[in-house]
Amino acid sequence: MASPLPEQLDCSAPAFTEDNSGCSDEEPAGSKDSFRKTSLFGHESHVPSSEVLEAIENVIEDVFKSLAQKKAPVLTLANRSGWRNIEFKDSVGLQMIPHCTTRQIRSDCPRSASKFALMLKILSMIYKMVQTNTYATKRDIYYSDTLLFGSQSVVDNIINDISCMLKIPRRSLHVLSTTKGFVAGNLSYTEEDGTKVNCTCSATAVTVPSNVQGIKNLISHAKFMLIVEKDATFQRLLDDDFCNKLSPCIMITGRGVPDLNTRLLVRKLWDTFQLPIFTLMDADPHGVEIMCIYKYGSVSMSFEAHHLTVPSIKWLGLLPSDLERLNIRKDALIPFTKRDQNKLASIQKRPYIACQPTWKKELEIMAASKLKAEIQVLTSLSSDYLSRVYLPNKLQFGGWL
Repeated sequence: MASPLPEQLDCSAPAFTEDNSGCSDEEPAGSKDSFRKTSLFGHESHVPSSEVLEAIENVIEDVFKSLAQKKAPVLTLANRSGWRNIEFKDSVGLQMIPHCTTRQIRSDCPRSASKFALMLKILSMIYKMVQTNTYATKRDIYYSDTLLFGSQSVVDNIINDISCMLKIPRRSLHVLSTTKGFVAGNLSYTEEDGTKVNCTCSATAVTVPSNVQGIKNLISHAKFMLIVEKDATFQRLLDDDFCNKLSPCIMITGRGVPDLNTRLLVRKLWDTFQLPIFTLMDADPHGVEIMCIYKYGSVSMSFEAHHLTVPSIKWLGLLPSDLERLNIRKDALIPFTKRDQNKLASIQKRPYIACQPTWKKELEIMAASKLKAEIQVLTSLSSDYLSRVYLPNKLQFGGWL
C-alpha cells in the first residue's frame, strides 16, 4: 500500500496548463536495406510530412530496384507478435528491442503476395493523404474498397505494420483511429480546428478527440486522474458527480480494452499535468490485462511504447484482497472459467509482474480463490458504496498498489 496524497488531493492547489502471413525466414533487423536502421521512434511524437513522404519513396524505390534486377520485391517487417522481440523497462514499459527479428512479405509467395499488394495500396493512400494534408480513419480506408481488403482487421494490421516498418507514428501517417473512449471532469482544451472543449461544464462525458496530438491549451485544476474500465461504472460515477464531490479530478474510460486515442490522451494528460493516475478495474484477469495495457503497453504496439505507456499508474481497485476485507458474499462472486485461468497464468509470467510484489500477491489471491468480481459487486453493500465510501476511503488513506 502507498501513503496518501494530501497535496494532490488538496483543492487549493493551482491549475495546471498545458500478422504472421509472410513467407520468410526470421533474421536480425537491419540486415536488409529496406528495413531502416533507426531506433524505434525514441521520444519524437511527430514526424514532418517531408520525412514521411521520403520514407515511403524509399520503400517504393527498393521495390523498383528489385524489379530492375529481375528479383521478386519484398517488404521487411519487424515481428510484432511475440515476446522474443520485447524488452521491459520500468520507465517505459514493454518496448521493442532495437535489433529485433524480422519477417519478409514476399511478392512471389502465394501466401504473402496479396498482403504485399495491399501494403503497397495502403502506402499509396497514405502518400496521397500526406501530400494533400488530409486525414482518414482506418475505417475510412477499409470502406474505400471492402472487397479488396476483405475485413477491417486486415487494414488495422497492415497500418500497424507500415507504421512499425517506417518507424513513423500512425498520426504522422495521417491515419486516425476511430475513438470509443470518453473523458469527463476538470479539464478544458482546444481542438486542432479551434473548437473549445470544456469537460468540466458538461453534464455528460466528452468523446476522446480523434487527433489527440492536435489538442492544445490544456487547463485543469484536477488533483488526480481516474481510469475506469467499464462505461457503465464510468456513467454511474458521472451521475454521482464524483468528479467534483471528493476533489476535482479527470475521469477517463476506454470502455473496455482502450483504443489508441484513449491511451494517447492518458499519456498526454500525464505529460502535461504530472497528476497521480489511478485505475478502477474489475477484479478479474481481463481487468488486470486492461490495466497493464495502460501502464506497460502491449506486445503488438510495443514499437510505440514511448507515446502510449504511463508506468506510474497505480492500481486503486477493485483489488482481490478487497473482496475479503469488505466481506463480499461468496455467492456474489463469479467462478473462473478455463479462459480466465489461462489469462491469469499468462499475466503472472510477464516480466513486469516480477518488479511488482504487491501486484503479484493480489494475483496469487485471485488464482487461489478462482473467483472474480465486477466492480458492480459493491452495490451488494449499498447502491452508492463505490462513490460514497470505497473510492473516498481508498484515495484518502492510500489504498492503492
